[in-house]
Amino acid sequence: MSPKTPPTRSNRPVSSAGQMAALPPFPEDLTRAIPAWPVVDQARRRVDTARSITGRVVTLAGAAAAAVGLFTPVWTGVSLAADAALTLTGVGTLRLWKPEGQQKATATALYLMPGTGLAGLLILERLVPGIHWGEALALAAWTTATWVLRPARLARHMVAPLPAPPEPVEVAVEEPGPELDPHPVARWWADRVAIEGGAAPGTLLRGIEEIGESALRAVICSARDGEPVPNVSTTRLSALMDVPEDQITITALPGRGTSVKRLTIGTPDQVQPTDPAEMWAQRIAPVAMPGTVLMSVRVGRPALDDDAAEEESE
Repeated sequence: MSPKTPPTRSNRPVSSAGQMAALPPFPEDLTRAIPAWPVVDQARRRVDTARSITGRVVTLAGAAAAAVGLFTPVWTGVSLAADAALTLTGVGTLRLWKPEGQQKATATALYLMPGTGLAGLLILERLVPGIHWGEALALAAWTTATWVLRPARLARHMVAPLPAPPEPVEVAVEEPGPELDPHPVARWWADRVAIEGGAAPGTLLRGIEEIGESALRAVICSARDGEPVPNVSTTRLSALMDVPEDQITITALPGRGTSVKRLTIGTPDQVQPTDPAEMWAQRIAPVAMPGTVLMSVRVGRPALDDDAAEEESE
């Protein structure tokens, strides 16, 4: 007979049938994020502001008490008692809720510095009769150092750092788009034609000029640098503008790339010639006197012969 394996104990529960019951699975992640409480952070900031203001007021009160002590020792005892009470109360609140450690000891020493310095200054004024320049210099040094360095506030920040400032809110800044031509037709083009799904998406209309009573010429530009002008549907433009499609032409702009194209709508008005010879050749000769050329033009009243001049004079 083969030796039997000794039974092992298990902490898993056993069912009535003698089989071990399956334990529920452990959750994969036991960490839970604690949500930030803006109200608590705001209250902590207000308390810190109140402490800062109180520290300023106490510093001014201590400087005033030391200044009075230069002239009279009457209030020295009261000033020392108030200084000791405020210093010990502050140290007690500083050490009450904070853990032990070297940082706490350093913070306590920093917190005791203003009160201890003021107490030493008051005792010095009590021992030295009259007003001495050294006392005035010590008072000025204590006031300046306490006001600028603020060791008590620094001690509180060592054991209880300020709450983290609120996270900056990211504001989406829209990049300025390409500048539109102020012409009303350009704005109509941007609102009706250059939109997504329009006849010419991503395009601009610039350099608009009227070339007739109901005709204009413009330049179609791509809104993105380096991109070609897409294929513009003249059929859709004709429907949008209610203009015959054969009067809408889109051609390349001479000397330019595919990022710009020439748009012509309507039929340009013919320029009336101002030279009489050109007017004769274009308007009169083809209809009335084909093949003739106007050689010269005289302006003014024609000259009369002698007989006609005598008859006119009579």
